[in-house]
Amino acid sequence: MTLNPGAQAVLDLIKEAGRPSFEEMSVPECREAYVSSRKALQPDPIEIDEVRDLEMSGPAGAIALRLYRNRPAGRDSAQPVIVYFHGGGWVIGDLDSHDTVCRELAARSGATLIAVDYRLAPEHVFPAAIEDAVAATRWVSENASELGVDPGRLAVAGDSAGGNIAAVAAIDARDNGGPKIAFQALIYPVTDFDLTRRSYAENGDKPPVKTTTMAWFRDLYLANPEDQSDWRAAPVHARDLSRLPPALVLTAGYDPLRDEGKAYANALDAAGTPCRYVCYDGQIHGFLNMARVNPQTFDAFDEVANAIRSGLA
Repeated sequence: MTLNPGAQAVLDLIKEAGRPSFEEMSVPECREAYVSSRKALQPDPIEIDEVRDLEMSGPAGAIALRLYRNRPAGRDSAQPVIVYFHGGGWVIGDLDSHDTVCRELAARSGATLIAVDYRLAPEHVFPAAIEDAVAATRWVSENASELGVDPGRLAVAGDSAGGNIAAVAAIDARDNGGPKIAFQALIYPVTDFDLTRRSYAENGDKPPVKTTTMAWFRDLYLANPEDQSDWRAAPVHARDLSRLPPALVLTAGYDPLRDEGKAYANALDAAGTPCRYVCYDGQIHGFLNMARVNPQTFDAFDEVANAIRSGLA
């Protein structure tokens, strides 16, 4: 594999900035650095027809949501809907950190997208984020008429930790009488906590996410070591991956998480769940948030949006 020039440009910017790794900062510093990186790495947000903030009652209080809609002119029927969970190791990230990503996916897919501001660790450890995600997915389905969306064409999606959450939400919906989810888009997802996989050996010493970074996120997120084998934290350990929504699993070649994404795609396929696996060989973790200097990101936006559009047709 050869590192994509856009990915190399990102790594050059990180080196020039002298920014420490996430695990070398306090949680507040980590969150601030993540937000500030938007200016350097993300393009200006595109204009779409509707962006508005919502709020729902969750398991532990209010959950903030943000609706994105790029409704085609003259079309008033309910749109398909994506429930989206942002990345950030369950510790960082929010509605603003992924605003650009959500606008792009809503515009390119033709679906309404609703982003979920789930609770973060270490203030709220596992399974708080999962509880919020399950509740939000149900809420969107139950309030579909008011939201102008079609509950029969509902997808879950997310990147990194958000891909983990989306995968778990799909399993929970199948097993616990949740809404019928039609598709899942898992973008470089966390699917287990095995830091000895080959992709960690190959890429675990490189930014933006190192092996030590993932261990730091893991330790802040999980209340107990035994949680690592709980399928709600590591969905690759779920006993049954059959009868799940068709999936797109997208990974990056220079990402420590590459092999667990591939392992989850293989497990879905083995269980009879339709799954398309795509690896952007020259890319690094988090590249959907780097489109200002990493143009191949726009290809990935189209890849994900087209898969969702097809899956919700």
